[in-house]
Amino acid sequence: MKEGSGVNDSPGHTEHYFHRLMELMDVLRSEKGCPWDREQTPETLKPMLIEEAYEVLEALDGDDSDRLCEELGDLLFQVIFHSRIAKENGRFDADEVCRRVYLKMVRRHPHVFGSASYESSADLLRHWEDIKAAEKKTAGQMHDRKSLLDGIPAKLPALYTAYQISAKAARVGFDWPELEGIREKLLEEFDELQEALRENQPDKIREEVGDLLFAALNVARYLQVDPETSLSRANEKFTRRFRALEKHFAEQGRHLRDVSLEEMEAAWQRLQMPA
Repeated sequence: MKEGSGVNDSPGHTEHYFHRLMELMDVLRSEKGCPWDREQTPETLKPMLIEEAYEVLEALDGDDSDRLCEELGDLLFQVIFHSRIAKENGRFDADEVCRRVYLKMVRRHPHVFGSASYESSADLLRHWEDIKAAEKKTAGQMHDRKSLLDGIPAKLPALYTAYQISAKAARVGFDWPELEGIREKLLEEFDELQEALRENQPDKIREEVGDLLFAALNVARYLQVDPETSLSRANEKFTRRFRALEKHFAEQGRHLRDVSLEEMEAAWQRLQMPA
């Protein structure tokens, strides 16, 4: 840290690093700080916030603790950055962000910090929605959310939106009691897609494809599997195997466009077999 910055980075400094990070942000946004940091606004920071969140997700899929720690730090820095700008505008600061989430988590865990008792995590989640509704009522915000599904971010990717929609519905008991029920729903949606195809109805086909994807998403949600991670791994697996297929026929001096489907399928199966 440059001399006169006002931030103590000596090894013996005992102040909590979270507050030191806030001090560092104060310096970066000051007149003697960084020109780029001073120019940033909540709008210009949006892409970086999204990027850092996705980099955390990517790090979670790996087995590198150092990288995960670093990416979580980058995401935290975005929180500090937005909080600092809000403070400049007289709205709130990082301490207020921490205070609010602390009190909220205490309220939402009455089974830990109070006398409530729940029989299962499913029972807890059902009461979780009641607690959230009570909070909104106390804050006078009930008119803003008339449905259990209100509050899901509009810009959330469709995959996660579907996950959140079905998860919220499941919390009040609107769910299949067993996985077999989802399998039957998948088959039902596929039959409806085939019917739309026979009738050659483009709008209906798009609708039924969406219904099929939504039903498939419920498999992940029911099994508590992150759909984005699962699909990403499937993408990586298919890409790896398809590249191997291309290489297999390239070594024979052949391009895939000149190979029959039967040959590709046979090679595909062989390439999946352990050596």
